[in-house]
Amino acid sequence: MRLLICAFLFFCAQNLCAQNISIPAFTGYAIPLEKSNEDDESNLFSEKEGLHNWENKEQQIHYYFYLRNTGSLNLSLLLKNNSAGNIIRVKLADKIFSVNVPQSESFKKINVGALNILKAGFYDVEIFCAKKIGKKIADVQSLELSGAATKDIHYNKKTRRNAASVHLMYPLPDSTKAIGFYNEVTVPKNDDHLYSYFMACGFARGYFGMQVNSASERRIIFSVWDAGNEAVDRNKVNDENRVRLFGKGENVIASDFGNEGTGGHSHFVYNWKPGETYRFYVTALPDSASNSTIYTGYFFIPESQKWKLIASFRSPKDAKYLTHLYSFLENFWGVNGNLYRKANFSNQWIRTENGEWRALTESTFSCDATGKALDRLDFGGGVENNSFYLWNGGFENTNTKYGEKFNRINTNEKPTIDLYKNVDSAAQTEKDKKQIFDSIAAGKLDTTGSFNGVYYKILKEGGGDFVNVSDTLTVNYNGSLMNGEIFDQRKDKPATFPLNRLIKGWQIGLTKCKKGGTIRLIIPSALAYSIRARADKIPPNSTLVFDIEVLDIKK
Repeated sequence: MRLLICAFLFFCAQNLCAQNISIPAFTGYAIPLEKSNEDDESNLFSEKEGLHNWENKEQQIHYYFYLRNTGSLNLSLLLKNNSAGNIIRVKLADKIFSVNVPQSESFKKINVGALNILKAGFYDVEIFCAKKIGKKIADVQSLELSGAATKDIHYNKKTRRNAASVHLMYPLPDSTKAIGFYNEVTVPKNDDHLYSYFMACGFARGYFGMQVNSASERRIIFSVWDAGNEAVDRNKVNDENRVRLFGKGENVIASDFGNEGTGGHSHFVYNWKPGETYRFYVTALPDSASNSTIYTGYFFIPESQKWKLIASFRSPKDAKYLTHLYSFLENFWGVNGNLYRKANFSNQWIRTENGEWRALTESTFSCDATGKALDRLDFGGGVENNSFYLWNGGFENTNTKYGEKFNRINTNEKPTIDLYKNVDSAAQTEKDKKQIFDSIAAGKLDTTGSFNGVYYKILKEGGGDFVNVSDTLTVNYNGSLMNGEIFDQRKDKPATFPLNRLIKGWQIGLTKCKKGGTIRLIIPSALAYSIRARADKIPPNSTLVFDIEVLDIKK
């Protein structure tokens, strides 16, 4: 009798711990992926209707949950269909059950089957079509679970099906004046799924990385946020708060963005490949006079072994150096949030205002609201092969904690960045020539001739020696863009500097001038600052015009 009572009490305890769980059908995933409607909403899954419009016999539907306990598990489905005779099969823990879909205008609870769960972990319920009669296969409102294994079960209760976004934060002392941030990114093979953003160089006002946008298009993305608090509609952003495009590379598309803050967006369509390492470099030029900072993104293309300008933006109400540096991994459309993604981030460096390179060897892990709320458990990060990594999706276990710190070893592999050797230099050279020739033909400029790519005009003959590249010069000068806008000038207080420290255009052109003389130099961008933005008024790829008076020469 005592044994019977104990057995009864044990049975009651087990059932008291068990739960009746209802997993909403709108949390599922389709393989192949579902299509979206005109409002960019799923045609298969909705909060109001659950799984609906399932018509493709080749399409499987998947649901995921995490079981922390073993024991019995009973599965039922709330189903309906307008047609009779449809049959679906349900696979769970390597067992397959056959289910007849009821012909009904309302959802009916249909028992699928029972099984014994032998180990804790993630489980995948796969539903596929066995027989289809009529237009639809089945509508599903929910999965119903019961049994001892459901105790402390975890599943996503929300309509957001994206994998949790995960981040690496790179700490910097507040006193650091960083003008450059360099990072390398490698996406392992088979982890480069659709709707993924592998962001390398994030900072307080923007972000820079690479995306998989469609089955046929991949992009390099560089964006900078506006000032102010508008989060959705850029049309509502005042002119004084708007980021302005300062320059962009060849075949780069620049536009606006909204909905996650607002700002200036740029992208370059480029078929980057998994398994290949890509290099990103972002710079900042703060200007206290205009209370702004110019942020520029550069991407290194391995095939050409050259850098490419993506875009340069002037950010208002800023005047700050690079701060709050970070990287992230994002699944930006949740239709395939069930897939595993991963990225390795390696060899991080900053460049300070005085030109010093410093390695970043520490990072801190964080995640978005989906991760913080534990709506999803499948995300994490760490260190492997001396690189930081992030992963999300795939419904796999993690041991990573929010705020966990990672460290790598400094290998002293400082970046080598030569922006004069850039992908678009040949095309830009032709543009510069045409611009100069058109200005000469229109009578806006005149020239004595050209020397090694620099066009010049002797405005006043000097009486002393010709300038040599190794000389230190004292000069007055006036610098302007081709549209006549002055960006720098020295009249009342002459400037003195070694010529060999200046841009190539000065080194080449000034050798045609004597002491006491004045010369006008028309310098193509490749011999000026190339794809670099300079100061507040010299955009990348600018042809420059200088009128220079040579006051003194020191050999």
